Amino acid sequence: MSVYTPAETARRSGFSLDTLRYYEKIGLLADIERTSGGQRVFTDDDLGWLGVLRCLRDTGMPIAQMATYAELCRAGADSEPERLALLRQHAVRVEEQMRLLGRQYAHLEDKIRYYAERTGAQSR
Repeated sequence: MSVYTPAETARRSGFSLDTLRYYEKIGLLADIERTSGGQRVFTDDDLGWLGVLRCLRDTGMPIAQMATYAELCRAGADSEPERLALLRQHAVRVEEQMRLLGRQYAHLEDKIRYYAERTGAQSR
């Protein structure tokens, strides 16, 4: 199994070093190994988990719900129904946000066309 420095983990995950430290502090990252000198070292499994956290964060899941999800994951297979419910609820919110963004994007495109016609410029 490969191990990564915090800097390499930050680069690979897209999270800043401060975010990695914060996520560990609040329990989103658990059981991060350390060298004998106390420096964090991350594994492929940690990077995989950070990919899950990236997805949840990028889709707007609040930190508190991310923490709940992390706790459920650590609780083992018995918590899978609760994880499924939490992710389904989040997916509904993401779908609502996507619909809203689609409507707002169409409105934005209408405005661009309007001003392009008024100024003689191209829409894009």
